[in-house]
Amino acid sequence: MSLTLKSITLTYPDGDGRLTALDEVDLHVPRRTTTAVIGPSGSGKSSLLAVAATLVTPDDGTVTVDGTPTRSLTKSELSEMRRHRIGIVFQQPNLLPALTAAEQLQVMAPRNRHKALDLLEKVGLADQAERRPHQLSGGQRQRVNIARALMNEPAVLLVDEPTSALDHERGAAIIDLITTLTREQQTATVLVTHDRSHLTEADAVVTIHDGRLRPA
Repeated sequence: MSLTLKSITLTYPDGDGRLTALDEVDLHVPRRTTTAVIGPSGSGKSSLLAVAATLVTPDDGTVTVDGTPTRSLTKSELSEMRRHRIGIVFQQPNLLPALTAAEQLQVMAPRNRHKALDLLEKVGLADQAERRPHQLSGGQRQRVNIARALMNEPAVLLVDEPTSALDHERGAAIIDLITTLTREQQTATVLVTHDRSHLTEADAVVTIHDGRLRPA
């Protein structure tokens, strides 16, 4: 299980020309490791995640997920890959108001309640399984978000600004949880953030600026 981006270039239309969002980006994330990507707003972090998630096709370069190059895959094959081999933790949990914590996870695998309860236990929410989002704190909702992303045992975990709405203590706990689960679940994890204060647990840290990736 790993994630590799090789010579990724991504541009967008910009008036009469094109704006370069990613410029010859190389990134390799082995399984059981967390790579943190830091950079200011507009630096290319979101574009990097979108390409890694196969949501956006780059102009040039290769994305390889768990040994499979994605460029030659059809739309349906990419959708299947996202469903089963890529977990995404969005900045906002976006939990469904009517569903309990366990049911949020079961949306990914309706018949697997045992797995949902096991994951909730791993993220410290075994006693919150029947609570709905409005009954959970911000940190608890983010833990449900993380557990949901791991429900189908993905090879790659992509995490977008998971601490942006949390205070320092809760943010540190979330980062620690992500790095711990990365090792336990053997995922290749990319953690995008603008906050340098929670990066001591990451296995590697890189910076992105004007679409170019460099060691921190």
